[in-house]
Amino acid sequence: MQPAATTVANEQSVGWGRMLLESRWTLWVVSLLTIVFFSIANLPWQLNEYSQERQALASFGMIKEGRWLYQQAPRDREATKPPLIPWISAGLYAVTRSWDFAWRFPSAVAAIWLTILLFRAATNAFGAAAGLLALSAFSLNNLSPRMATLVRTDMPLALVTFLIALLIWRKIQNQEEWERRDRWMIFVLVLVGLFLKGPIIYAFLLSGVAAYQWRWRMRPSRTGVSVPSAWCGWWPWLAPFGIFLVWVIGGILSQPGFYQQVVIHEFLGRFSSVEQGPHPPYYYVAHLMQKFAPWSELLLVLTALSIWIYRGSVRGAFRKISPPTFWLICWSLGGLIVISFIPSKRIDRIYPVLPPLCLVLAAQVSQTFSNPRTRERFFRWSAVALLLSILLTSHYVIYKKVFLGYRDHRDGLSTFGREVRHEAQTKGWRYEIVESHDGGMLLYLEKTHFIQPDRAVAEWNRGNLDALVIRTQEGLELMRNLSGAVLSPIQTDAVRADRGRGYILIVR
Repeated sequence: MQPAATTVANEQSVGWGRMLLESRWTLWVVSLLTIVFFSIANLPWQLNEYSQERQALASFGMIKEGRWLYQQAPRDREATKPPLIPWISAGLYAVTRSWDFAWRFPSAVAAIWLTILLFRAATNAFGAAAGLLALSAFSLNNLSPRMATLVRTDMPLALVTFLIALLIWRKIQNQEEWERRDRWMIFVLVLVGLFLKGPIIYAFLLSGVAAYQWRWRMRPSRTGVSVPSAWCGWWPWLAPFGIFLVWVIGGILSQPGFYQQVVIHEFLGRFSSVEQGPHPPYYYVAHLMQKFAPWSELLLVLTALSIWIYRGSVRGAFRKISPPTFWLICWSLGGLIVISFIPSKRIDRIYPVLPPLCLVLAAQVSQTFSNPRTRERFFRWSAVALLLSILLTSHYVIYKKVFLGYRDHRDGLSTFGREVRHEAQTKGWRYEIVESHDGGMLLYLEKTHFIQPDRAVAEWNRGNLDALVIRTQEGLELMRNLSGAVLSPIQTDAVRADRGRGYILIVR
């Protein structure tokens, strides 16, 4: 009877935090919130933030102009992104005839796939409660819901990076040697990453591999068994880069502005302070503390607790870190450190670091939960972090993004473009858009190029144009040179105009 009584007492002593984290209902609620937040965070749909129009114009140009290998951006510039995602979006549009779906579906699928892989990996390695917290940390923050449906390559790149690092992690966990099939998988995934966003994939992975190899160089593990390698050999990393270089060289030889605009401006320009910069090295850390809250704070608390527990010998505690956990640390911190020291910075570029940070959090949580002295306390703290993340993410997505987006007419340019297209189709207008800095307006009007003001005046006066879309500031002045021009009642809303983003429609 004594063991039975002890079991009943232990069950009764289980705190509310542990019950919350181990409940299947909590998992279902977090999963549902993940799907909802990922689906609505970018409503109302528009392309005027985070340079989404650059990615969208690449696939649009493929369909409209047949430029499948090297795309052209507005103002007669070469597109600066590799073509893999535009290929996928062009194919989706050919099937669905919906550009919104074709542009956003690749990121959405990558987000869901990455969420499932992350949850399963964390649960299998660290247990159900730690897996739930890893899932919550990945989906309930101010970064993932936005990235899930942006017309960008950051979420697909995060997925590809995760798949490569996950394969390395499993090799280390299972103490397996690298086989030919594994090397071919790395080759394919690196090649996909290069044609997603260029050589930046190496920054997120190779620094971590180098740190792991240096730490465990020629050393046995605590059990006396040799530590498995994170290095699969040179050719899976170099051969994809060779193929990518063929595409780059082809662009240099066949496209007049490719070298200056893509090689110098896009790839090498990241190492200067001109492109989205300059920002200090701690820029990304500061933003992660804010946008990854409260999980970044919980991770720091757990790390501080581990140091405090082993305060007698921090070096000894460091040596006790297992190879799989050490790989997670190298993976996350390696990419963060390398990207932080690149002068050109923008917060979306650090996103592939988020999934490994979630796994590091799961590892820390698992270690804390295994300690009887701290288990119940940190079950409660983790449960509070989960509830707080739901509150913060709900406020961010529902109020700051969706509610304010509709209230402030964030999709004002998109609505204006749709009205112009409808009117032009109904009346058979020949129309153009005068050059501006809003690449998204080209897509809203289903155009691939701007028209220069002088040429617009000439074509109008020759009778070759029936309507012109132009920024409000320049439109009234340009009308003086257009014979028979009148102002259409179709124009952007007053809120957009007040922000200097207003457009008017000039008709005959």
